[in-house]
Amino acid sequence: MPDEFGVVAPPRTRILAAARDLFHRHGLRGVGVDAIAEAAGTNKMTLYRHFESKDELIVAYLRGAVSEADDIWREIERENPDDAPAQLRSWLKRAEDCITVDGRGCDLANAAVELTETAHPARRIIEKMKTEQRDRLANLCRRAGIPKSGVLADTLTLLLEGARVSRQAAGCNGPSAKFISTAETVIETFKAKAKAPAKRSSHKRAR
Repeated sequence: MPDEFGVVAPPRTRILAAARDLFHRHGLRGVGVDAIAEAAGTNKMTLYRHFESKDELIVAYLRGAVSEADDIWREIERENPDDAPAQLRSWLKRAEDCITVDGRGCDLANAAVELTETAHPARRIIEKMKTEQRDRLANLCRRAGIPKSGVLADTLTLLLEGARVSRQAAGCNGPSAKFISTAETVIETFKAKAKAPAKRSSHKRAR
């Protein structure tokens, strides 16, 4: 399978690309190594030469998804250097793109649903990535000057994960279509609570 310049990618690259496409569209359990090898223009012997098992291929596929997420964070920081509020707005827009561009949802979240074995090596990758993403968001909210940044990051994370599921269940016109406006309302609520004056005690001091 040559690219636009007539260059044929190495077998490992083709296998990973085929696995990513098929796993994303059909799920981990819905795709076998035969289908992946055929889509990659190779055979099972070659596939197993590069990946000892399907589980190893799943791990490599998810590590690729993690790497792409890291690239997005770097782009956000590069495009808005030293401007945390602008970075947060950029995060919201990119999160919306993740929801609307592809209705299949998050590769890692989908994989977590399918991989019920707690000892599966891919689950550690998923848990680590999701934790790091939440922590990066909390740090961004803190740098943007928003109080209770950890709680806000948890709220925005749950909103994003829920919106992705809602997109699959209710379609593009469901609640997920209001992700940005809902997220902005949540952020403004956190800001407003910080600015609200403390209530004076109604109890008079004893004389």
